[in-house]
Amino acid sequence: MIPEQFQNPGFVVVALLAGFLGFVPATVSSEEVAHLGDASAPLAHDFVGARKCKSCHGKELMGNQNATWQKGPHRRSFKTLASPESLRIGRERDLSESPSESPECLACHVTAFGVPAERIWKPLQAEEGVQCESCHGPGRDYRKKKIMANLKNARKKGLWDPDSDHGICQRCHNDSSPTFDPNRYTLLDGTSVGFDYQQAAARIAHPIPEHVKGHYIELREKQKEEEERQK
Repeated sequence: MIPEQFQNPGFVVVALLAGFLGFVPATVSSEEVAHLGDASAPLAHDFVGARKCKSCHGKELMGNQNATWQKGPHRRSFKTLASPESLRIGRERDLSESPSESPECLACHVTAFGVPAERIWKPLQAEEGVQCESCHGPGRDYRKKKIMANLKNARKKGLWDPDSDHGICQRCHNDSSPTFDPNRYTLLDGTSVGFDYQQAAARIAHPIPEHVKGHYIELREKQKEEEERQK
């Protein structure tokens, strides 16, 4: 059963993929990210949801990051809360609610949990799990193509950069998680760690083609013209 607060179109869930756009310092720190689930925390930008991101990031020209997300673990994050393992963990932790209704679990298995309804610009679906904006920041102010064409401007409008701030990921990928494995990743020196950004990011890699970065608008226009000629 989906929690009542997520049945409200204005209060549902957001998050995961705009593409790794470069190594520009993030304007939002991991400390701020850690408060995303706190309804009392001030937010500078509003959430729009992965469906809005898909309008560009679902196109082959852009690299179709949406398709990668659809097949990836973040997309399934809410559904995993109904798995036998999650139910077992819920019993062991003596949760007062099922994992799919427990704030302790929802904080990392959906996006914008606890964020006020007025900061959710577009209706979101809990079943879609962790979407683009969990990793790349609430996108209402940077979503437009003209803004995204200039990374510096996009950062000013709220685009986050996990490449330069790994704490964005470690907000959830840490030893507070009951499934966290402290030896999951092996570093080059043979050391075992619970989280390594480079290896973790490689598993969900969804890059924008180099020749498209900063040139999407003009390339898309040329593509449209070619499509018209072929009709």
